[in-house]
Amino acid sequence: MRKWFSFPIVEGEASRQAHCDLPKGTFERECGKEGFFGPATHMYHLHAPTGWKDWEGDLRPHAFDTNRVDDTTDNPMTAPVLLSNANVRVRIWRCEAEMDYLVRNGDGDDCLFVHQGEGSLYCDYGHLHFSEGDYLIIPRSTNWRIEPSSPVTLLMIEATHGSYLAAEKGIVGDHAVFDPAVLEHPRIDDEFVAQRAEPKEWQVYLKSRQALNRITYPFNPLDAVGWKGNLTVFKLNWRDIRPLMSHRYHLPPSAHTTFVAQGFVICTFVPRPIESDPGALKVPFYHNNDDYDEVIFYHKGEFFSRDNIHPGMVTHHPCGFPHGPHPKAFAAGARATKTETDEVAVMIDTRMPLDMGEAAKHTELTDYVQSWRTPPTA
Repeated sequence: MRKWFSFPIVEGEASRQAHCDLPKGTFERECGKEGFFGPATHMYHLHAPTGWKDWEGDLRPHAFDTNRVDDTTDNPMTAPVLLSNANVRVRIWRCEAEMDYLVRNGDGDDCLFVHQGEGSLYCDYGHLHFSEGDYLIIPRSTNWRIEPSSPVTLLMIEATHGSYLAAEKGIVGDHAVFDPAVLEHPRIDDEFVAQRAEPKEWQVYLKSRQALNRITYPFNPLDAVGWKGNLTVFKLNWRDIRPLMSHRYHLPPSAHTTFVAQGFVICTFVPRPIESDPGALKVPFYHNNDDYDEVIFYHKGEFFSRDNIHPGMVTHHPCGFPHGPHPKAFAAGARATKTETDEVAVMIDTRMPLDMGEAAKHTELTDYVQSWRTPPTA
């Protein structure tokens, strides 16, 4: 049991309530530990904490465009790596044709977010239809393949040597954010039975230690006639998420946690009302989350804290410097011209620093670091 030193102090001019009623003409910056769960201090500055004039060095905000990743390979287990560390690997994969082979990830659980398209997933547990906006959670070493009915783009998030767990919902209870009853699992239905009818050899591509093994069977390994238990593939669509919100206080990203894994969390930002209290911040607050790297994949909508960002793009803010809304977004929030957000985005917060893969480096917007200039560059 860890016990942090805790001694609330007020020095100079400060707000009585974080993220609300800031001293006139100031910008709030939260310095926090343990991803919004540890001790924190709120600073009140005369200038925006992201108002740098220039930046030299590699520890900087990054943005890249997955729409420009040309070759995503013909096998999801060899999909291009965007970002990775010892706990997580983030990849992008596109599939337009039926997989006539199976894959199995021996390195960890997979979370597949369906950015585009729809189709059928066939796996050890049966058949499951999926569509745009679905999360598919696939336990480690599960055999699976997909048959797209329209071209599919997947954001693949591997919990390397780890598992996906439910987020702790605390006093709001298990039915908040999303009710477990909305989760769907594969079925041994007519389509599943039909897909194993043709007698032929099947190959399974097993990824282990980030290398592929190819296993050939004289039959279709997806031949289960039944199963029972509480381990399975399941899906959750972002439309079934009912976000926590407060009309008087901007909640931190941790309130939107969807999945928890070793060394990282996945949060989902979905449309919600914007804070209506006159004194409450209307955009994410500037913050130093100095224990975590922050990654956001932009799925759809208008991203209210960002400028010049479109669906399919990714931002990566390494720990170690303040970040927050772009100048235009901050100004729009202050004017309170909108009453609700319409963005959908997937956030990955990692405890260990992330390395950029070649796919990210080749599609990076190198001038992204300058987008916080005040006034912003043209």
